[in-house]
Amino acid sequence: MNLPRLQKAFQKIGITVDYDQEIYSLNNSEAQAKVLLPKDLPLEEKAVRQLLDFAAVSYPEHDGHVCAACATPDFHPGNLAPVGSVVATTPDMVIPQSIGKDVNCGMQLLSTPVLEAEAMDKLPKLERHLVRTFFEGGRDVPVSGTAFRALFDEGPSGFLDAVPRRGIWAEADFARMNQDMDRCVALSEFKSHSRYAPEVLIEDRDMIRDPGLGTIGSGNHFVEFQIVDQIYDRRIAYQYGLQEGCLAVMTHTGSRDVGSFVGGQWLDKAKDAWPKGLAHPKSGLYALTRDAADDYLQAMGTAALYAWLNRTVLAEMIRKSLREVFGCETCSLVVDVPHNVVLQEHGMNIHRKGATPAREGDIALVPGSMGDYSYLALGLGNPDWLWSCSHGAGRSVRRQAMRTGKTSGGREMAWRCLTLNEERKTEEAPAAYKPVAPVLTSQEEKAMIRSAARFRPWLTLKA
Repeated sequence: MNLPRLQKAFQKIGITVDYDQEIYSLNNSEAQAKVLLPKDLPLEEKAVRQLLDFAAVSYPEHDGHVCAACATPDFHPGNLAPVGSVVATTPDMVIPQSIGKDVNCGMQLLSTPVLEAEAMDKLPKLERHLVRTFFEGGRDVPVSGTAFRALFDEGPSGFLDAVPRRGIWAEADFARMNQDMDRCVALSEFKSHSRYAPEVLIEDRDMIRDPGLGTIGSGNHFVEFQIVDQIYDRRIAYQYGLQEGCLAVMTHTGSRDVGSFVGGQWLDKAKDAWPKGLAHPKSGLYALTRDAADDYLQAMGTAALYAWLNRTVLAEMIRKSLREVFGCETCSLVVDVPHNVVLQEHGMNIHRKGATPAREGDIALVPGSMGDYSYLALGLGNPDWLWSCSHGAGRSVRRQAMRTGKTSGGREMAWRCLTLNEERKTEEAPAAYKPVAPVLTSQEEKAMIRSAARFRPWLTLKA
């Protein structure tokens, strides 16, 4: 990194940049923010502009404002709001564009007792089963309108009580699923109501086969079978059933069509709520205040609960595959953790766009790529970084550049990917992502998280 050259380039667009101990301090005439970024990783102008725009959001004739803004080392440009950004506002203001349409996109980790040698022996059988289950119509997820209304009006326990015991639910262990809720970070913090859900899900029907439920989604979403490569914290590993050399399964997906429905609706509402006759913000970022902010949080929570359900269904599909291929009856939830949500913490609304809660005692997941390690970490609750950490390594090469071949790989380990869309292997190849090691190390050095276990990719599913 050539800091003087970087400073000169940003100065031309009215941004002051300082760098010390891997922290960029950013300022312009309207806002300030900071970014944790190792010196060998690039600071992208577009992401910087987006973060400062995010930090400058306000609402006319209202004292709601941004209290603090920062970004984790997976920082890169997003759609209006940059990925890896964390912004705290006063408790009566929210910024819906900061979350967008992929509400409660999140990570889930399952532990298994299946050893790598046994997994390799049965790999062809496993691949056939996974392709049939995930890509060839193998889902069987019947839900009633009553169960969906219970999810949104009563919460996850209400859904589990109401869902018909048919299809995938006929084999599910409901006692275990109720216990698993304690391992879902922030799940109990979401407010929701069925009036914010798509009408088709809450109709009075005994059988709804939702086409989005139990699906991975496109882009950087995945289901990945991994090998527990190294344990750093024996106590946590024992508590969560992780054993070196065994399979674990990490899932990254969100609220699918429900998030798109809710997110799109509220992006429009925020724009429409802007006072008539006043110039609209050039950034395209709109705030909601007072009652409208409370309504948004409830609508967002409705989509967030659907995301939990989507990952829960995927977990049951994975468990079924493990039973049929390995005879494995033990497949435990380690953690389910959100990003792309607003949570009310410390008297503020904490907006996390592609960032993960890392409050003291929280379990966090930091995936690399299909050709790099992933990590389980313990949150240390650092207020300087708004009680957060990165949700992954972070993208370094745009999809278009990957498709046109304007990049090269070389650092990644061997990787296998099952997909019906061969273009996905190009767009999501390991070379598209930052190396995860410096991303993780920088956050450990700033006392944001502490590594507990490392996972090696073994077989990745991409939709």
